[in-house]
Amino acid sequence: MTTRAGIGYDSHRFAPGGPLRLGGVDIPGDVHLVGHSDGDAVAHALTDAILGAAVAGDIGEMFSDRDPANRGRDSLEMLRAAVARAHALGWEVAHADVSIVTERPRIASHRDGMRGALAGALGIDAAAVSVKGKTNEGMGWIGSGEGLACIAVVTLARR
Repeated sequence: MTTRAGIGYDSHRFAPGGPLRLGGVDIPGDVHLVGHSDGDAVAHALTDAILGAAVAGDIGEMFSDRDPANRGRDSLEMLRAAVARAHALGWEVAHADVSIVTERPRIASHRDGMRGALAGALGIDAAAVSVKGKTNEGMGWIGSGEGLACIAVVTLARR
């Protein structure tokens, strides 16, 4: 079986007012992620990982922040579009692994919801989706609570 791996990264700063949308889940709180779309950094990192593995462009090319049609766009919709682009090129998602680097919110209580939402968008079983939360140990802009970052790795297999 032929496989490929792709890596994606995204980061966004926090702004006042919740909820925080992350991994397709709305997390109650007093901040949200600033972005042209809904700001879901998990979905954005996964989208870029899929596009990278399929050698099919990047999220900015597919969903330009200069296009008013993308303002407030649902990031899971963007993720599904990346999966469709990979499918058109003969690839399917086999596995996804995401690390969310943030001091807040704590990820553990939202992990299963994220895995389910992401699995639905990826077209795979939730057992093939890993979501992990990490802190930055109080260091840098993440550690001071200015925002968060996500790193994603995706494995694609030939259809």
